[in-house]
Amino acid sequence: MTRTSTGERKGAGPGSSRTVAATIHELLGEPPQVRVVAPDGSSAGPDAGRVLRIRTTRGLSYIATHPGQLGFVRAYLQGDLVVDGMDEAYPYEELKLLGGLDLRRPPLREVPDLLRMARATGLRVPELPDLETPSELRKLAHGLRHGRRRDAEAVQHHYDVSNRFYEMLLGPSMTYTCAVYPHEEASLEEAQEEKYDLVCRKLGLRPGMRLLDVGCGWGGMVRHAVRHHGVTALGVTLSRAQATWAQERIAAEGLTGAEVRHADYRDVTERGFDAVSSIGLTEHIGVRNYGRYFAFLRDRLRDEGRLLNHCITWRDPDRAPMRQGDFVFRYVFPDGELAASGRIVTEMERVGLEVQHHENLRAHYARTCGAWCENLRDHWDECVAEAGLATARVWGLYLAGSRLSFERGGIQLHQVLATRTGADGGTGYPLRPRF
Repeated sequence: MTRTSTGERKGAGPGSSRTVAATIHELLGEPPQVRVVAPDGSSAGPDAGRVLRIRTTRGLSYIATHPGQLGFVRAYLQGDLVVDGMDEAYPYEELKLLGGLDLRRPPLREVPDLLRMARATGLRVPELPDLETPSELRKLAHGLRHGRRRDAEAVQHHYDVSNRFYEMLLGPSMTYTCAVYPHEEASLEEAQEEKYDLVCRKLGLRPGMRLLDVGCGWGGMVRHAVRHHGVTALGVTLSRAQATWAQERIAAEGLTGAEVRHADYRDVTERGFDAVSSIGLTEHIGVRNYGRYFAFLRDRLRDEGRLLNHCITWRDPDRAPMRQGDFVFRYVFPDGELAASGRIVTEMERVGLEVQHHENLRAHYARTCGAWCENLRDHWDECVAEAGLATARVWGLYLAGSRLSFERGGIQLHQVLATRTGADGGTGYPLRPRF
């Protein structure tokens, strides 16, 4: 058996009494390169490891009352947990050492040690950080999940942080979706331009066509398609801040034929579009609503029109991610849901769309998240001044963790291209497309 630096035996059995630091180190999965220091002076882990410090009894309270992902995140966001030397804008290396954000919940055999820790340190249930969204039960007061009111509130929580904050985080493209890197040395801006053009090429856009872009964000796809492909484009977003920014940019650029509305996609009454793009919206609508969603988009298309769905997906079709107790669900994407790419394809086919092409871009999203972290690092002080330290910490943690998850394949990014095939079987799709 190995020994910690405090001299206690690890794995001594259910009846043993571990120190506070040793209990926390075990909750973290006993990472071999991380040393834990608790506020009572105890420590555990290698002497040469990166030091994770629980600075206060309140920090212990967060961990003891929710000994999984959320407990550690709450302590970190409140400043009660620090890792010596960590770059808060880009904590990628620290998350690698800790195994990512997929922290385990303690088994029953560890409960006695947690209870002893609670009694020894006078723990209590602390207040939640201001940025944490309510539990599912409390959110019922705002309507059922994925009802119009809840959807609007969820989008506003995530996207209405501050347009200035997003300008610094995302860069000039103001594009908060996976970029497509045309070559190894491509910049983030080049890759975002390539992503928009790839979508346009897949949709077969030509001058005079009509495009609907649902969940249009700050209007990047709308502006690119109008400027470079000569289409008329309508974008809709539930975020008023996004819509206002996009409308101002369209006016400043003098783009005719480009329109962005502050509206729910379900309020679009126009039909007969030649193409529909959905870039990063499917994550917000709920898996059970996929059928209605794709049927609605199908009905906006003319026969032989094309739909391109671009969204984050989950690798494992038999496991539901983004649990209500996860960091991402409570701090980043309230009411967010993911599914495996096969579910996307199946639901498209169920409503009569014909899938023509399916592509996984997860390696590109890992690079994109890293580039956003670099932007956050370059503008850290300004971002903190604009949105607050806790918000900046959330984004650093979220994006660095996302990079790691995309690299490891736990989450992916799929583009699925489909046609509204006519009754005669006509698709308007080439025999061998060249994207």
